[in-house]
Amino acid sequence: MSRSNSVKQPENEPGRTMPKTTLRSRIGATALATLLLVAVLPRAASSASGEDLQRSASAALANLCAQNPSAALLRDRATAVLVFPSILKAGFMFGGQIGQGVLFQGGRAAGYYSSVAASYGFQAGIQTFGYALFLMKPAALDYLNKSAGFEIGVGPSLVVVDAGVARSLTTSTIQKDIYAFIFNQAGLMAGVGLQGSKITRISK
Repeated sequence: MSRSNSVKQPENEPGRTMPKTTLRSRIGATALATLLLVAVLPRAASSASGEDLQRSASAALANLCAQNPSAALLRDRATAVLVFPSILKAGFMFGGQIGQGVLFQGGRAAGYYSSVAASYGFQAGIQTFGYALFLMKPAALDYLNKSAGFEIGVGPSLVVVDAGVARSLTTSTIQKDIYAFIFNQAGLMAGVGLQGSKITRISK
């Protein structure tokens, strides 16, 4: 009797058909994530009243400045500060993040804004974080007010402040239009990005 020399093809070998159960599970997970992004995220982001959002944003800014002297330095010299106390990010292959914030000018609330971003690529999980934009020059504030939707990475120069940048910030080295701080990162999704986030004024 001749022995068969056939070799079982590995499941991950190119050209092999994905098992139907695996395909169904992936499609189901993607659909669930899409449903979450379309239905749940906007509702979660818009649930807070103007007063609640203002209190949350004010507390987040105060906490950030208490923990980070560089943030306090920028706040004292900024034309305005836009604070998003809680951004919710979720996804599976297709992802999105959304949240609402308050623009503070002269220590008072001057408007409410939404922050929305979409992304595609390997990502899975749910994450929350907050961020603050310190608008250092009147031109940066004018751009925010006049643009139909301010997109981070387009327009005024912006620097995301990490530990290295924070150490180098002094009254004489503050030269960019906008400085961004990311804070309170929590969740199962690795990495937080602001690039491409679109900021639009809203009513509360």
